[in-house]
Amino acid sequence: MAASIRIPPLSSLRAFEAFCRHGLVREAADELSISHTVVSRHIQNLELYLGVKLVKKSGRNLILTPEGKKFSEQLIQAFGIMAHAVAGLQRGSNEVLHIACMAGFASRRLLGMLSDMEAALGISQVLLEPNLVGQGLLRGQADVELAYYETYEPLPGLRTEIFATPRIVPVASPAFMEKHGPVECLEDLVKLPLIHEKSTGLWQRWLRKAGLESVPPLTGVDLWHGNMTLDGARIGRGVALVSELIAAPSLQTGELVEVLPTNIHHGAYYITATNELWKSAKVKNLKKWLEATFG
Repeated sequence: MAASIRIPPLSSLRAFEAFCRHGLVREAADELSISHTVVSRHIQNLELYLGVKLVKKSGRNLILTPEGKKFSEQLIQAFGIMAHAVAGLQRGSNEVLHIACMAGFASRRLLGMLSDMEAALGISQVLLEPNLVGQGLLRGQADVELAYYETYEPLPGLRTEIFATPRIVPVASPAFMEKHGPVECLEDLVKLPLIHEKSTGLWQRWLRKAGLESVPPLTGVDLWHGNMTLDGARIGRGVALVSELIAAPSLQTGELVEVLPTNIHHGAYYITATNELWKSAKVKNLKKWLEATFG
């Protein structure tokens, strides 16, 4: 009979797994409701138990060693399997689908479609959470995540696929355009007050992709959140750069207008779930429904 393998204390494994997901000791401590010194002690005890250096100092922070990174990927998946086992028992049925997604996508598009979505998927209830959970999927915080990324880096244990690649379009209110228009070219566009998300970076990248070789200093306000830039455009603060998927209802009603016709695709919408959940019919059917509705 083979000898059983001794497992390190669960408290040390849990502390290290939380640190790996957050990348910061203090954030791991906040999640676990313990002090940061206790998290550090748990990691040190785990290293002593395993006889392997898992982290090293980098300035004032800790970073993973190559051995720690490899171990963290396996550990995150293992905790994810346990979390999903618990979540499956708590939900008790395949008739419920918990979707985490961007706040703007949730409120502007999905909220009014929940009944249609439930009927198309053949389930009794969709739980819609306007919040991204990322690696929280591995811990059973949601079944799937819907998000927009300019570029996407795959995460261990998760499978991600594109369901829509809409145009990214400059939009403004009719009143704003009546005051500031017309806009006939990119050179006209960059002279207008623009609405930015955190920085001018997205506008700069979009303008270069649209063919403007020399991008001048850009004016306008920073609203810090993609969902707010659309509202800023709606109340006349300037021109927002938004996904056509999100702007479509406002463009159809005439509340917003497309400032300059373009055909720029910059990123995509992704559906993410664990490798295990991708085997389920409800996740496969959700992707098909998203592609048919928004693709």
